[in-house]
Amino acid sequence: MEKQHERKQQSARLVLASTSRYRKTLLKRLQLPFETASPQIDETPEEGETGAECAARLSRLKALAVAARHPNALIIGSDQVAECGGQRLDKPCDLQRAIAQLSWASGKQVVFSTALTLLNSVTGREQTRVVPTTVRYRCISKAEIERYLQQEAALDCAGSAKVEGLGIALLDAIEGADPTALIGLPLIALCSMLREENVIVP
Repeated sequence: MEKQHERKQQSARLVLASTSRYRKTLLKRLQLPFETASPQIDETPEEGETGAECAARLSRLKALAVAARHPNALIIGSDQVAECGGQRLDKPCDLQRAIAQLSWASGKQVVFSTALTLLNSVTGREQTRVVPTTVRYRCISKAEIERYLQQEAALDCAGSAKVEGLGIALLDAIEGADPTALIGLPLIALCSMLREENVIVP
């Protein structure tokens, strides 16, 4: 019976509860077949909620929302919240907000809380972890900020810097246990969670 259960979990469908191209690219690195689905949830933060608490809650809600449409799968939910000096840094979406965010972060530390949830929609088992990453931005002039944003569109990145690209030049240091967490999907934690569900990850 145990071996049958193991085979069942190894063949379980993986569904990424996200349409983010960054998370999709990261998940492809594990060389496991997966589908994507839009979670369509309200991402408004709750009053008094820390960045880590908000990220954990939203990653779980994303997984639950998609699980309702995929009753026989392992659902991967993830969310990231960036905070600097008590201010939350969302995706800027426009150039002026990106300039304002980078100006605010200049010379400061930004904490990126990246939450990951793995939900087995067959058994109802949930695993959620938050992986923090501290990013130290160097002192950046307005001219450097404007030049950077002209060269690399980072309007869909929390903190307004694409660290896997040219944005790395805006930083002094990155401190964290998993470099993929900063990009949006903590693969080290995910591999551990998948093994808990008897999924073979090389």
